Amino acid sequence: MKIFDRSQMREPDDGLAAERNFPRKLARCELPPTSLHGREAPRTLETGGDAPHSLTQIIGRSPAMQRIYRIIERVAPTNATVLISGRTGTGKEIVARSIHRNSTRALRPFVDINCSALPEQLIESELFGYEKGAFTGATQAKKGLLETAHSGTIFLDEVQALKSDMQAKLLRVLQERVIRQVGGRENKEIDVRVVAATNQDLVEAMRRGEFREDLYYRLNVVNIRLPELRERREDIPLLIDHFLKLHAEPNRQETRHFSNEAMRLLLSSEWPGNVRELENAVEHALAIGAGPTLRIPDLPPHINGFVGEIEMWEFAGGPRSLREVERRHILRVLEETGGNHAHAAQVLGIDRRTLYRKLNKYNS
Repeated sequence: MKIFDRSQMREPDDGLAAERNFPRKLARCELPPTSLHGREAPRTLETGGDAPHSLTQIIGRSPAMQRIYRIIERVAPTNATVLISGRTGTGKEIVARSIHRNSTRALRPFVDINCSALPEQLIESELFGYEKGAFTGATQAKKGLLETAHSGTIFLDEVQALKSDMQAKLLRVLQERVIRQVGGRENKEIDVRVVAATNQDLVEAMRRGEFREDLYYRLNVVNIRLPELRERREDIPLLIDHFLKLHAEPNRQETRHFSNEAMRLLLSSEWPGNVRELENAVEHALAIGAGPTLRIPDLPPHINGFVGEIEMWEFAGGPRSLREVERRHILRVLEETGGNHAHAAQVLGIDRRTLYRKLNKYNS
């Protein structure tokens, strides 16, 4: 069965999320999408570029991302445990969802849990569930997230945050495929695929004694390392175009774009927050910018703030004469006002006759 078609980059809409007794951001259960007649929804591996954004979409055509697609293509149909490593904002959850949705478990639950967000005293009961009377306030039995994910996939984000006792219990799940609820006496068999993610070096954590070596090797059956954005700069224009469309104002007819100077700055930035930071920068520019062309001052201060006067000129193509500065400023205002000469003249603080005279002078 062919599940990897780069000409087809759409996938089913997100399913419903099961309600939990703690904030939605800590854990989510995505139920599989189905048609009105209960037939299986199609599965395709999304490889970015031109497809609309969703939580499970990967965008990029760089060699680094092509390698990621090849790994997903091979590992998705298997039941192998996967460890996704990468800096914050590189898209670890997106990759995990793509693995699930292109697997034989795609029509079963996908449970997403942030291990660092759950309080230490709650994580065992949330992962394994509990019996009635197991502790004060346990007035009825509750199914855990591992059991909720039965026959599907559980995504353990920031797995390095688990304490040693929980690491040992997770190791048992991976080895024996059984769980025991808090307060319970019997084991329950579960069939769940585990995909874990970390933004830290787990090998170094093992050396420090903070992460179990046996658990590391159980999780690291297949390792997917996601590149930082600065390692795949050729994907930045694709991502920018995508985010411009994603965050476009619904009732705004004009297409908005970045000036050449702003684009050069975006391409040269380091992006420590990776794709997430780039998306925030684009959304900020769309909110601040007035016209169809988004410029350097429209970008967040932490991005444009380091560009001094000399650097600004360099982005603009080098120093220019006073006449050229004036010409460029007038043309920019005209562009931002949609070519409306009356409005442009008002913004510039001159009358229309003076504006026409200057434009004629520049065209001579």
